Amino acid sequence: MEKLIITACLTGAEVTREVQPNLPISPEEIAEEAYKAWQAGASIAHVHARKPDGTPTQDIETYREIKKRIEEKCDIIFQPSTGGAVWHSKEERIQPVYLQPEMASLSTGTCNFGSDVFMNTEEYMETFAKIMQENGVKPEIEIFEKGMIDNAMRLVKKGLLSMPIHFDFVMGVPGAIPGEARDLMYLVSSIPSNCTWTVAGIGRYELPLAVMAIVMGGHVRVGFEDNIYYSKGVVAESNAQLVARIARIAKECGREIATPAEARKILNITK
Repeated sequence: MEKLIITACLTGAEVTREVQPNLPISPEEIAEEAYKAWQAGASIAHVHARKPDGTPTQDIETYREIKKRIEEKCDIIFQPSTGGAVWHSKEERIQPVYLQPEMASLSTGTCNFGSDVFMNTEEYMETFAKIMQENGVKPEIEIFEKGMIDNAMRLVKKGLLSMPIHFDFVMGVPGAIPGEARDLMYLVSSIPSNCTWTVAGIGRYELPLAVMAIVMGGHVRVGFEDNIYYSKGVVAESNAQLVARIARIAKECGREIATPAEARKILNITK
């Protein structure tokens, strides 16, 4: 079985300090949180930028500073979001890709997102995929419903995505696919056998789905974007605390943790 890739999703676009006092906001704080997550075993840092007041932003200069500060601290893979917040425009969302990071997220479909709608039209998907190709960025295909896998495969047929694909199954978002064991089995059985996958369980689904991924040969994403608690009613101290738990469980199951260099090989990142 491949070594386990752990992704730390450090901030997201919805979480606030009112509910998670330990949320990193400034570039300095986000970079320090990425560094601590790397020390705990993470090999990818999934990043949403914030303004000084905590508002989500896709500003390229803010991402540039975050990227620079992270790279000064460690060799974790910097993976900016192109999802942003649901109200960001297509032009805003794509901005961090122009920094030519090693990876970036790419959502391949529209879905309900709580009381909002996360919009990803065919034109959005094709534009984002093309710009990632042009900038040498490895997409992580974010899947909120099974139909988004089909959309991704259509992008492959159009020459806009290259095989093998790395999928991220985001599960348990209100309005999208639930986070039950059967749902993960369904998604995994729906992708080509030569592709890799990560699971990101939202809220209470984070830990059980992570354990499933460990034993199934998939990979795991944890962090404040997906879940602010360490246990029921207990707010997590840091992203690193959530990463460390997954690393510990994986080792107990006999699965080794991938370093960033090993993750790059697993994901066919050549930059």
